[in-house]
Amino acid sequence: MTSVTTKSSLANAISEEYLIFRLGNEEYGIDILKVQEIRGCDNMTRIPNSPDFITGVTNLRGVIVPIIDLRVRFDMPNNQHDENTAVIILNLNNRVAGIVVDGVVDVLSMNVEQIKPTPDVASVLSSRYLLGLGVMDERMIILVNIEKLLSREEMEQVDSVMEIAEK
Repeated sequence: MTSVTTKSSLANAISEEYLIFRLGNEEYGIDILKVQEIRGCDNMTRIPNSPDFITGVTNLRGVIVPIIDLRVRFDMPNNQHDENTAVIILNLNNRVAGIVVDGVVDVLSMNVEQIKPTPDVASVLSSRYLLGLGVMDERMIILVNIEKLLSREEMEQVDSVMEIAEK
């Protein structure tokens, strides 16, 4: 009985906070500690010949930041930006990047018991960057390891765009 109680207490003590955002009808969560700020979707400059998933770059207090459209990255239908569209500025592996999302929903704490493994079915999202599914009552949130979202080749493409933008 003691080990069950200890395990349960440990699971409740180890909780993570996630920024919850929306793409289409689905909710996604990313580690709140990766989030630098949330901005409106404005003042982006499109760089010619850049990959489709890079919407453009923006100047964030003197730092040129690449902006990645998650709808394009996740092969979702393109959506028109509206007043809910947001750019989440992230600190990723010593880099600053932004992601365009349909809207920011919430910040939630989840413990280990609320995070379920992803099902073994084919998915639009690669299992390489899925952490699991956060289950809270009737709500399911797709948890993304945002640092693994782009492959090494894609990060090299982002770096190439940044070199062009900084010239």
